[in-house]
Amino acid sequence: MADDMDHDDRAQGVDKRRKGRGHRDTTEWADRYGGARFKELDPNAKPGPTASVEGWVIFITNVNEEAQEEDIHEAFAEFGDVKNIYMNLDRQTGFVKGYALVEYKVYKEAQAAINEMNGKMLLEQTIQVDWAFRKPQRRR
Repeated sequence: MADDMDHDDRAQGVDKRRKGRGHRDTTEWADRYGGARFKELDPNAKPGPTASVEGWVIFITNVNEEAQEEDIHEAFAEFGDVKNIYMNLDRQTGFVKGYALVEYKVYKEAQAAINEMNGKMLLEQTIQVDWAFRKPQRRR
């Protein structure tokens, strides 16, 4: 019955304001994105490391708070072409929060970086390196 009232109100030109997403007509989305097709991750991928849409991302923890992007790049560039480095800073102190993300285009380069750098010293701290994204095993 509520649906009938909403339909009647719209037919009479009464504009009901709704909050949140999902209330718009989806036909306008084709115009919004210009008919672009977006790359999707493989839903049938096996458990284990999963690529992001753009490449293979590794997660580095226990990064020294005074580390700079150049320090991370120097340490990880020897394993392959580093596409991106993400280092979040603490707003109050301006120092690194203690972790970084490094993105490689090629799986083997990212795996080599994990194998070689996990447990190594970087700026007087032992870092831990692993995959940023993993597809979990299916529960039975």
